[in-house]
Amino acid sequence: MGLYRSMLFAPGNHARKVEKSLTLDADVVILDLEDAVAVSEKPATRPVVVKALQKPRSCLGYVRVNAFDTPFCYGDLQAVVQRGVDGIILPKVESAAQLQCIDWLMMQLERERGLEQGCVDLLPIIETGKGVSALKPICAASPRVKRLSFGAGDYSLDMNMRWTRGEREMDHARASIAVESRAAGLEPPVDTVFIHLGDIDALKASTELVRDMGYQGKLCIHPEQVPVVNQVFTPSEDEIAKARRYVKAFEDAEASGSASIQVDGYFIDYPIVEKARRVLGVAAEIEARGLS
Repeated sequence: MGLYRSMLFAPGNHARKVEKSLTLDADVVILDLEDAVAVSEKPATRPVVVKALQKPRSCLGYVRVNAFDTPFCYGDLQAVVQRGVDGIILPKVESAAQLQCIDWLMMQLERERGLEQGCVDLLPIIETGKGVSALKPICAASPRVKRLSFGAGDYSLDMNMRWTRGEREMDHARASIAVESRAAGLEPPVDTVFIHLGDIDALKASTELVRDMGYQGKLCIHPEQVPVVNQVFTPSEDEIAKARRYVKAFEDAEASGSASIQVDGYFIDYPIVEKARRVLGVAAEIEARGLS
């Protein structure tokens, strides 16, 4: 599993923001063709985002296309399924059939352009009540889909909810996405953006909440959010040291025939030690990539 701690949006038609976003510490940069781009500029922006992602960069580069049922989705995919584009973000996904159709089209474009089949990732955003209710078939729709993401803005609009700073009204949707992702064998999901710019404490609380619910990362809409999100999804030195103690003590005990022990007053058995190994795996991936 790669790193998807922070996924930063940048408007595809804003050259300065695109250039800056690709130099930041986000694990993934998403060049947007959807909400951030006016209808009149969408077609002209398609080749611009492809050209930007074909330049050298250290992060993954995705493109958010327009939703399946818009007049722009087909043209977006025709233009951006290209060498150098790591993945496609598909908003407002509501059925498995939508994903299967998009997957088929992407497969034809990859074949036509000499790309390895399935090399371009497909990341759906679940952001309506209909999408949440169809999570089970959505999760099983395509092997190209390795993880889901959640979009609270459109979800709160669709459900006539008030999107509060505490965000507890989103618990059901977030939990459903996490559970169905796990049941289908997908990676942990990526959480919604946080719209209160400048409120770092609330952003951190939101990020910690979804980390504790089993998410692996968060969508970001401003560069200032990236270091906060990365920090929350990065194991601390204390967490790494503790995980190493748990694994070492458990392996020693297991060699002696015991599978449940206490370390520092904490009960350790197979689920706990497996969680510790996951922590060490994430830390090793971050270190290997020279990230913080």
